[in-house]
Amino acid sequence: MTTPHLDLPDLARAIKQWGIELGFADLRITDIDLRDAEPGLQAWLDAGHHGEMDYMASHGLKRARPGELVPGTVRVISARMDYLPAATPADWRERETARLAEPRAAVVSLYARGRDYHKVLRARLQQLAARIEAAAGPFGYRVFTDSAPVMELPLAEKAGLGWRGKHTLMLSREAGSMFFLGEILVDLPLPVDAPAPAHCGQCRACIDVCPTQAILGPGRLDARRCISYLTIELKTSIPLELRALIGNRVYGCDDCQTACPWNKYAQRASLPDFDQRNGLGEASLVELFGWSEEAFNRRTEGSPIRRIGHERWLRNLAVGLGNAADDAPGDAAIVAALRARAAHPSALVREHVAWALARHAGAVSVPAATGATGV
Repeated sequence: MTTPHLDLPDLARAIKQWGIELGFADLRITDIDLRDAEPGLQAWLDAGHHGEMDYMASHGLKRARPGELVPGTVRVISARMDYLPAATPADWRERETARLAEPRAAVVSLYARGRDYHKVLRARLQQLAARIEAAAGPFGYRVFTDSAPVMELPLAEKAGLGWRGKHTLMLSREAGSMFFLGEILVDLPLPVDAPAPAHCGQCRACIDVCPTQAILGPGRLDARRCISYLTIELKTSIPLELRALIGNRVYGCDDCQTACPWNKYAQRASLPDFDQRNGLGEASLVELFGWSEEAFNRRTEGSPIRRIGHERWLRNLAVGLGNAADDAPGDAAIVAALRARAAHPSALVREHVAWALARHAGAVSVPAATGATGV
């Protein structure tokens, strides 16, 4: 319930200011009508493009119906938090692209080099909700940070935080795409903001640069081919025909973002939480492959990388080490590192190590890059 005579426009302005004070870069408000997003969600699921991400299908169209997820919800406060570390150089896109060509380098997605964003955003959103309650009195709300069946991208787009790029990620004219999103579903009938127009034009840089051709067309992504999916969400063996295309990307992939012209405007984080840890922006494949399970758990404390576990970490690194054979075939340090894991207790690790060793021995040919089939 809202306090009688509560000035909702004033409250909305205050919410946005409080959000900035808490480290968010932008906050907007929208209603909960996502009917226009439902057909696209259903078609994506029906095509099986979500792969092993069963959680995407488990709630069905409830994802597009915030009022069913949290009864009483009438508005969504959508918030953006930038994540490029403060020390990120101006030519960061060129540097990241160049690192992909270093066969011994381990490339970790920029967002995963610091603290787990789920924890950071959730805590800040809870603080924002507390401020709202102090001003407006008790109200119904629930905080989300990529943690429940909420279609945060369509909500952010409708709220005016930006537009969906052809790679399906959110883009902002002021901040590119290097940011996280979080939401507070509320029962306060706050005034809503207007959506922002799209500004991709004829550009298709993200589509053309995708190593696995996972972007089937503007706004159409087959997650099963996406390197972020393959290295993070996929729990089983990485398909043989895709391994060579992954290169040295061991956790996530930023290619579609580094290629995007709008990311020349990417903003630096206002919080130190996203500063790089454990030298993950400079680490080598051999170095990270040498982490024991104990070291992995210790060094990924509070990191989003922890979620995949040591076994899949080694799987991903083994693929990267195998792909190093393209430029450094038979490299002594790489072969020695792989042989040290050849009898690993995990069949998943053993399989990928054997593949990598065979690459260095010249026994495995590199499959040609295939077009996106969508199947």
